[in-house]
Amino acid sequence: MALQFLLKITLIASLLTFGSVFSAQDASRGSKVDPVRQQAKSKQVKARAGQKIAVKSKAKSKSKSKSKSKPNIVAARKRPSFGDIAGLQSAPDALALKSSVAFVIDQDTKEVLLHKNELAVLPIASITKLMTGVLISEARLPMDDLITISQDDVDMEKGSRSRLIVGTTLSRAELLHLALMASENRAAHALGRTFPGGISRFVALMNSKAAELGMSATSYAEPTGLSSRNQSSAKDLATLVNYAYADPTLRAFSTSPGYQVEVGRRTLQFNNTNRLVKNPDWDIGLQKTGYISEAGQCLVMQAKVAGRKIIMVFLDSAGKFSRIADAERVRRWVESSPVVSPRLSPVATLDRSGQSLIQ
Repeated sequence: MALQFLLKITLIASLLTFGSVFSAQDASRGSKVDPVRQQAKSKQVKARAGQKIAVKSKAKSKSKSKSKSKPNIVAARKRPSFGDIAGLQSAPDALALKSSVAFVIDQDTKEVLLHKNELAVLPIASITKLMTGVLISEARLPMDDLITISQDDVDMEKGSRSRLIVGTTLSRAELLHLALMASENRAAHALGRTFPGGISRFVALMNSKAAELGMSATSYAEPTGLSSRNQSSAKDLATLVNYAYADPTLRAFSTSPGYQVEVGRRTLQFNNTNRLVKNPDWDIGLQKTGYISEAGQCLVMQAKVAGRKIIMVFLDSAGKFSRIADAERVRRWVESSPVVSPRLSPVATLDRSGQSLIQ
């Protein structure tokens, strides 16, 4: 019995030993990675990585090709104005104005409040339209006459744009309003073209009127201001502003903030080129702006400042808003300056009645 019991124990121990060996072998097998599977898995990882690299390289090549295809954009250099060429900007003035030319007078007393290169003769751009308006108004032509914009009115010199397409028909009054308020070039040219005697006679009358007013430094070549041959001095333009101010039509048209015209089935909204007319701080009686590269930014105005009627002329201003800033500087300066005894200056020779403006 003892021998049988001993054999049973020995057999059980043997079975337990072999079981632990087999389980250990199974565990070791489970922990080992199949080399074939490992190779396949590594190939998949490499393929995915290769795809990502390929996508990135494509994106880089696209961005490079785009950057290569983009042309080098170089900012166009500002074309120098006649004032730049003459070196007028370097002239000093008490208010540090940005305009190369400035002339400010008291309209009633003709006292010269400020002057800077006021005798320099420069292109005046669309300030020209003020003389165009004077002639149209004084001609007493029917203002309700219809005028059609033609190909002759299209700007072939500067290539300026216009919303008045060829074939547009408006009244003479509407065209004059747009010319003075919105500085519409085709409107101004159409007014001159349809004037009795045509454009050549109209320009001749512009020059005759300038001579009549004593504007000896002024010459006109056409009615819009697109030509740099339209030239004047600040002193002459002060004379023109003083004269034009007496015409209520020119005052009303040049200072209206906006105006609508019917063109076919469309209604076109035009706005004043001088934003100061909408400014409640200003009481403007007459104004006109102008710009071509040869002239720079220009502005003429009649305004009431601190109870005084002031005429301001700014020519060849440095930037788009500089002429407005100069006008603001002058207004603040006049408001802060005491009224002194007037020094009369022969700015104009005749008023509308032909009487001398010099007292």
